[in-house]
Amino acid sequence: MNRIEIEEVEGVEPPRRARVEDAHEPHGETPAEKLERKRDYLEGFLAEKPVDAAPGEPGGEIYEGVIAALRDIFDPEIPVNIYDLGLIYGVDVSPEGSVVVTMTLTTPHCPVAESMPAEVELRVEAVPGVRDAEVNLVWDPAWDPQKMSDDAKLELGML
Repeated sequence: MNRIEIEEVEGVEPPRRARVEDAHEPHGETPAEKLERKRDYLEGFLAEKPVDAAPGEPGGEIYEGVIAALRDIFDPEIPVNIYDLGLIYGVDVSPEGSVVVTMTLTTPHCPVAESMPAEVELRVEAVPGVRDAEVNLVWDPAWDPQKMSDDAKLELGML
């Protein structure tokens, strides 16, 4: 059988606390320089596009151009672009440059129900590298405010 031995002690010396002076910076780097280095790294990381992304894939030139064009179209009743509003359900770009945009509107009775898809088609066709564009207007799933980006929610005071 195993025996458990118990030792009673009066107290234990607490471990030494870490001090700022004890920290050493590599190569004499100051905290401000370290912060700037990290900031530069983060900005570079966020700005970096996928390596060798096909033009029609996320990160590719045509795809990103289409997204930028969609972000230039604003809902006339809500001061937010249709992409951040969550009205765009999909962007598919074929290797030949054909683009299919699947989108919805905030409601079937939206006053721009007839003109918005045509505007989307014209703007997407104007993107360099796009051969032609097709817009599929769908009502299922129905749009709801949860589809909005955080930027749109912030703009509308919902965050």
